[in-house]
Amino acid sequence: MARVYNWQLGRQMSYWYPESRPQRQFAAVFDTNKCIACQTCTLACKTTWTSGVGQEYMLWNNVETKPYGFYPLGWDLKLLDMLEGQKWSEREYEGQKINHYDGSTIFESAPAGERVLGWRPEDQDYSYPNVGEDDCAGQVDGGASFSMEHMAWFFYLARICNHCTYPACLSSCPRGSIYKRPEDGIVLVDQGRCRGYQECVKACPYKKVFFNPMTGTSEKCIACFPKIESGLQPQCFVNCIGKIRLAGWISTPDKARPDNPIDYLVHIRKIALPLFPQFGLEPNVYYIPPVHVPQSFTRQMFGPGVAEAVSAYRNAANDPDLAGLLSLFGSTEMMVPRWKRQGEQVVGMNEGGEILRVPLTEPVHIRPAYDRLYQISRTNCP
Repeated sequence: MARVYNWQLGRQMSYWYPESRPQRQFAAVFDTNKCIACQTCTLACKTTWTSGVGQEYMLWNNVETKPYGFYPLGWDLKLLDMLEGQKWSEREYEGQKINHYDGSTIFESAPAGERVLGWRPEDQDYSYPNVGEDDCAGQVDGGASFSMEHMAWFFYLARICNHCTYPACLSSCPRGSIYKRPEDGIVLVDQGRCRGYQECVKACPYKKVFFNPMTGTSEKCIACFPKIESGLQPQCFVNCIGKIRLAGWISTPDKARPDNPIDYLVHIRKIALPLFPQFGLEPNVYYIPPVHVPQSFTRQMFGPGVAEAVSAYRNAANDPDLAGLLSLFGSTEMMVPRWKRQGEQVVGMNEGGEILRVPLTEPVHIRPAYDRLYQISRTNCP
């Protein structure tokens, strides 16, 4: 096995192939605090990509209710049990304090003869796409009141393929049919080479690779790469009602640019965190953690930076740069690789120049209850 550097773990780790980062890496940030689980993203993906025979159970995009929602059943809990938890410490690196993962990744924990520590779901595990929907952790008693953090809570977790830097699906495939595009880091399946061994299904810790029994090949989210190539965001992004998503490109921490929206949220302000970084794949979809959920739970999901991320997010009202960038979410169907704030406006840009402007605050107009011109009283009735 090769030794590669995983910046999310703060250390080198074992992987089956040498480190080979793409020219630029597709990435995304999801704001869990704004997701309303309307499933519009799920339907947008379903009707675009997986409406064919054998794809009935495929949800390349789905939204789960945590803590009891899973698709397939127990996709994260089973692997967390196999890894026996996680161990983090704080260390010094080039004059800065970084989070260092002291536990084993799914590559380093693989049993003899296996490339990845994983498990293969049974058909029954895919039979409950809405399991746990809106199920609350804890009991709501009479006289209870809201306070941070909530004692009774749930939140929505929107999921797509993470297009990982070190994909488990790629490393496990005996046919070499899964590859990572060098131009944008999107992970794809060459179905002409695939023979349906389902090692990728077993290996992916996020269970975002699906087997099509009718074609005998594996299929997965392709990040809507035809749209990406045209400078547009994927279907699930542009159809999101809650405006929780922003697609772009991410750099490694040493090359982070403040004018890159994803870099700013992930590396500079550090309010967007990876999903289960302890698995070791360096996933490239990042989440702003829910502010109302006990951090003992979210720390397990998003790593040790949760407390700082929640604090920075809750202070966004007093931070015009951060508040402005968050307002760009869902404001355009185009990719926004650059941004800046100009006074009370936030500007999104690409290589060709300015794309859009968004005001930091919307104007408020209060009409008098009595219209003197028409000598009539206004009411709230339509």
